[in-house]
Amino acid sequence: MQIYKVGGALRDRLLNRPVTERDFLVVGATPEQMLALGYRQVGRDFPVFLHPDTHEEYALARTRRGTGVQPGQVIADPGVTLEEDLSRRDFTINAMAEDPQGALIDPFGGLRDLQDRVLRHVSEAFREDPIRVLRAARFLARYSALEFHLAAETETLIRAMVAAGDLDQLVPERVWQELLKALQEPHPAVFFKALRNWGVLARVVPELDALWGVPQPPRWHPEVDCGVHTLMTLEAACRLTGLVNVRFAALTHDLGKATTPERILPSHHGHEKRGAEIVTKLCRRLRVPVAYERLAAACARYHILMHRFYELRPKTLLELMQGLDAFRQPEHMQWFVWVCQADHQGRLGMEDSPFPQGDDLLRIFEEARQVTTQQLSGSLIGAQIGEALRKERLKQIAQTLQEVSG
Repeated sequence: MQIYKVGGALRDRLLNRPVTERDFLVVGATPEQMLALGYRQVGRDFPVFLHPDTHEEYALARTRRGTGVQPGQVIADPGVTLEEDLSRRDFTINAMAEDPQGALIDPFGGLRDLQDRVLRHVSEAFREDPIRVLRAARFLARYSALEFHLAAETETLIRAMVAAGDLDQLVPERVWQELLKALQEPHPAVFFKALRNWGVLARVVPELDALWGVPQPPRWHPEVDCGVHTLMTLEAACRLTGLVNVRFAALTHDLGKATTPERILPSHHGHEKRGAEIVTKLCRRLRVPVAYERLAAACARYHILMHRFYELRPKTLLELMQGLDAFRQPEHMQWFVWVCQADHQGRLGMEDSPFPQGDDLLRIFEEARQVTTQQLSGSLIGAQIGEALRKERLKQIAQTLQEVSG
């Protein structure tokens, strides 16, 4: 049995980045031997074991070879070599290993590619799992500050995979998991730009890809293009918060503009309602968690209100608060404000533009949520309680709105 350090921990250490977890590869062992040593097997598809003390992952070397093996089936046995295992990994920068003495084993030039800031596939095995295409875009987003770029031959392979329909076979849940991870990166806009450049975005999130080429009024959107504005909004959201649900809502806030009738362009009357419906369908197709879906749909539906905030009636503001379910989940109001601020600042030349309506909305909401049923007359019953609460909140909203409006 031989044990090697592999994977992201080795890669990130060589890049002088923080290492959060380590993975190990075991060559020359059987599952029975691992179990006898006290390791605990996890998962059924691949032989992966948890160390009895550290609980770190130890995977048996695996490959795809021999006759009679079904397509898509992976085999592992003590005869699989280290190089065979590494040859089936996604990128050269992930296909290195380190032996117990600290010697680097690098059969595919991963260290050179790290130094040259190149993301390159290891072999044709890359095609066996199309999710690796999304992972390539995610790595470019993660290492954007280091100016990584995709190898020309890898881009050629990806475009061939798109043309062959490989990306159409991806399971929705896996697509969502990659989107979720990408939105956690410092610059997720790089991820979406890469996917669009390779022709992948139209395959996995066509609702988003459809925004490019759709014009907006230059008076309000100097960047004009809806797709450009969307990624600028995402970048603005990333400057405001690391919360992934907010970033996702910012990414999807304008999907309705892709369905605007051509005869009314560049105006987008009614895009909010259409956008909320598109967000809901998108989330359900990709199996997005309900909490993400509800926030994103609400932001798509209501974000336009913030552009004319000081003209709104108290009734409209109360409907907004109720539509966000903010009285039960107050944090929704801050999340909504961040999305709207990102929408406001995600425009050419407006990246640092002030957004006072955000603070004013939060103040109005805080005053309104102080009005509770405990303050109402004890003689009220049933529906009377809800109506009385509504009227008192409207009064408070009207008073505070007048104060913030000057």
